[in-house]
Amino acid sequence: MPMPPPKPTTEGPNDRQVAREMQQLVRALRDQGPLVPEMLAVAVGAPYWEDGRFERALAFCLADGLLVSRPDGRLAAS
Repeated sequence: MPMPPPKPTTEGPNDRQVAREMQQLVRALRDQGPLVPEMLAVAVGAPYWEDGRFERALAFCLADGLLVSRPDGRLAAS
């Protein structure tokens, strides 16, 4: 008997990529503690990412509550 087709998904390769980038940001802050955005970018190698990818992943992390912006300007993992 043949297998049924996989369920349709709206997730594409770009969604999986941004999810990995978000995980990198969270992991870096958990490992290194709070950092200013510029130092976080260096910590995850964002200067080698495509333009705008770091900012996008950071915005999603902040919107989802995975990261918080502290009063001193540093970012921290929630």
